[in-house]
Amino acid sequence: MKMIRAIIRTEQEEKVLKNLEDKGLYAVTKIPVLGRGQQRGIQVGRVSYSTLAKLMLILFVEEEEYEKALEAIESGADTDHPGDGKIFVQEVSEAYNIRTGIKDV
Repeated sequence: MKMIRAIIRTEQEEKVLKNLEDKGLYAVTKIPVLGRGQQRGIQVGRVSYSTLAKLMLILFVEEEEYEKALEAIESGADTDHPGDGKIFVQEVSEAYNIRTGIKDV
């Protein structure tokens, strides 16, 4: 099992979630976050914003779902502009269902 954390533009949320659902991936956690990349924020006229609102999506997928999850996120989040976000992937060695206490992985 893998944990995927994707930091995306907030305006791309609907497209990414639709892409994930189209591939049968429904379970996701969404967290509003603030951050900046190498461009160090954005300058709009005379106003400078050092951090921008983004959305972090967290999902757990089985090995066979991993590639389609990445494709769904990348194709939904890509605007071909700086600041589209990042995807981080980690291996998950254990997970437990809180209600039942049963090990899921």
